[in-house]
Amino acid sequence: MRIMVYVMLVLGFVLLIKGADFFVEASSSVARMLRVPSIIIGLTIVAFGTSAPELAVSTTASLAGNNEIAVGNVIGSNIFNLLVVLGACGAIHAVKVRLRWDFIASILAGIILLFMVFGDRYLSRGEAFLLLGLFAAFLVLTVRDAMINRVEAEEEVKTLPPLRCVVYIVGGLAAIVWGGDLVVDSASEIALNFGLSQTLVGLTVVALGTSLPELVTSVVASRKGENGLAVGNVIGSNIFNILMVLALSAAVKPIAVNAYAVIDAVCLVVFSLVTLLLCRSRERLSRPEGLTMLGMYAGYLVYICLR
Repeated sequence: MRIMVYVMLVLGFVLLIKGADFFVEASSSVARMLRVPSIIIGLTIVAFGTSAPELAVSTTASLAGNNEIAVGNVIGSNIFNLLVVLGACGAIHAVKVRLRWDFIASILAGIILLFMVFGDRYLSRGEAFLLLGLFAAFLVLTVRDAMINRVEAEEEVKTLPPLRCVVYIVGGLAAIVWGGDLVVDSASEIALNFGLSQTLVGLTVVALGTSLPELVTSVVASRKGENGLAVGNVIGSNIFNILMVLALSAAVKPIAVNAYAVIDAVCLVVFSLVTLLLCRSRERLSRPEGLTMLGMYAGYLVYICLR
């Protein structure tokens, strides 16, 4: 029986990753037809697609009453996105980072979350709806940005046939939802068997597993020279995770946040500010800076495992 739990966990991650892969491929194909800049695609279509696992896991966890996993998954995923996904891109190949308003928006989202949970350690439905309102505002500004900076296609863009796009999007989302359900159930049972807290499991196993689509997408994009897509994916995913994923989880069922999660939210804000300083130095993320970010994440992992 215990072996089957691990099999279900692995199957869940496979469904999450492949489902997100198909969803991103089809959605990106549709977005390319609209001729919008790569960073806009990264901020919206790709970011939403690669964050769909976090949405599935956190919402399912909230419905099941495992709110600690919902919070830990979002905060852990955002820290992973910043330090590992962006750090790995820089470590493999120096990434040119053009700081825009959306980067500041992602930091402000983390600060707002910290203020919401710092005092009463509780995320209410009212606060959840406020976050969703901020997410709607972010979408409006992003769409406006896309319309202003729309580019003319200089050559024929290779896209998927419309029917395949529909199949990939619907099938990908179905795999993501099913995979999210399997991951939450399996991770909760493993945590119980080993006497681990849901917070630790959410910050490590679940957060790393659901962030794999962001890692693969951004690293591949960076290697192909699509820096805008790679950076936009990280920024958009982090905004989506807080303003949409966590907000929806709290809207479904208000979340009581433990002290460790508040500390992790502080870490997220600090890491975000450090990343801003590193990227702002020469508007690029060099190899040494990328390795530094990976080292910071290793230190954070040691901390959460020992506490």
